[in-house]
Amino acid sequence: MLIGRLIGDEKRMKNEQGLLEGSIFKSLSMLAWPIIMANILQTAYQLIDTFWLGRLGANAVAAVSISFPILFLVLSLGAGLTLAGTVIVSQYKGASNQKMIDFSAGQTVALVLLVSSFLAVVGFFSARPLMVLIGAGPEILEDSVSYFQVSSWGFVFLFMFFVFQSLMRGIGNVLLPMYIVLGTVFLNLVLDPLFIFGYGSIPGYGVAGAAVASVITQGISAVVGLIILLGGKRGIRIKLRDMIPQWEWVKRLFSLGIPASLEQSSRAGAMTVMVMLVTSFGSNVVAAYGIGARILSLVIVPALGFAIATTTLVGQNIGAAKIKRAEKIGDLSSKIAFFGLTGVGLILFLLAEPLTRFFVPNDPQVIREGSKFIKIMAPSFGLLGVQQVLNGLFNGARFTQASMLISVFNMWIVRFPLAFILSYQTDLGFEGIWWSFPISNLFAAIVAFIYYKSGHWKVRTLRKRHLWLQQGIN
Repeated sequence: MLIGRLIGDEKRMKNEQGLLEGSIFKSLSMLAWPIIMANILQTAYQLIDTFWLGRLGANAVAAVSISFPILFLVLSLGAGLTLAGTVIVSQYKGASNQKMIDFSAGQTVALVLLVSSFLAVVGFFSARPLMVLIGAGPEILEDSVSYFQVSSWGFVFLFMFFVFQSLMRGIGNVLLPMYIVLGTVFLNLVLDPLFIFGYGSIPGYGVAGAAVASVITQGISAVVGLIILLGGKRGIRIKLRDMIPQWEWVKRLFSLGIPASLEQSSRAGAMTVMVMLVTSFGSNVVAAYGIGARILSLVIVPALGFAIATTTLVGQNIGAAKIKRAEKIGDLSSKIAFFGLTGVGLILFLLAEPLTRFFVPNDPQVIREGSKFIKIMAPSFGLLGVQQVLNGLFNGARFTQASMLISVFNMWIVRFPLAFILSYQTDLGFEGIWWSFPISNLFAAIVAFIYYKSGHWKVRTLRKRHLWLQQGIN
């Protein structure tokens, strides 16, 4: 047993050292594929919901579609803090400082727990006014409110698993979160139809049943994640004394996490106002938009996977003072994202109609408009990938403000104004909303790439690195 443990420790040390030297492609791939799989599995929650709810009709799909952007907005307010945990832990990992890895993890868990508890209470009691605000019609209002309220109780569980997942990714342990997500998705596959339609003595809750199933599986994943962190056998051990918030560390987490939260919340906010725009064209257009958005959320998974892998890899190499290698990581990630997602986009362009029909099989108008939305978006997926991985590089360099500004530019300066103008001021009508997606992807990718090549992020990183290391050690 002792020999096996020593061999396992030696293998793990070699894998971790490989993130700081050797083939960048191998390191990226080793980190990215489990993250991509975990994100695909997490997206499967939504796709499974959409599949079963589609059997209830277009209104059920529309009710979830209209509440999803608000859910994403609330979640994004705390999600940036989990990214801050990834960045800080990855850089201390690169600097080989286990004490600060454990302490940083404890502080992050405590802060995210407090934030998520607050958001759960606010989300539950503000569900109805929020749904009314974004324009939920009388045919979907009650379902959207009930779905949102039940989902709100899962914020604490969801955030706790997110922080576990982020901390594990920061030290390069990307397989364990994937296995946990895999198990919960299989469980959700069973629980979804059970709580939506009911069986035996278990009543069917309709649209709200999908949220009930998700909350149960999220709770299980959160408990498992916390047990692992407290056990300390997977590279991080959090102690109760490290979970007492310290003001200097709270400020540090917020300084990194708030821009990351604003980046995600700006996306969520833009998605929310976009839904408000879409609802003005009726429930069929909302359903078509919801299906297209679900496909987009699936397609963006590989980009996010490489972006998170880039964050971890860049963070560890900056912690080890390997700035040139960090830049090479950005170059390779951008190429992989552009060419890989362009190919995925072309495939989805060809499969747009059968994919839409899979979700809403009995509504020809929704099928027609949903497939058109996918076809218009699909060719720009490679550009979206470039923006995402460069944001990942900026995050790994502790420059989360750059990612925030690029996202704000994409969503608020280009996409939403363009969607409004094209849909209301031209003959395109609601199809103008569809066209705002590829155009904004193009502009955002150009801005991100130009800023990346300017090299300002490297100068800033060199200035800040010594300061944060000394603060952490002292």
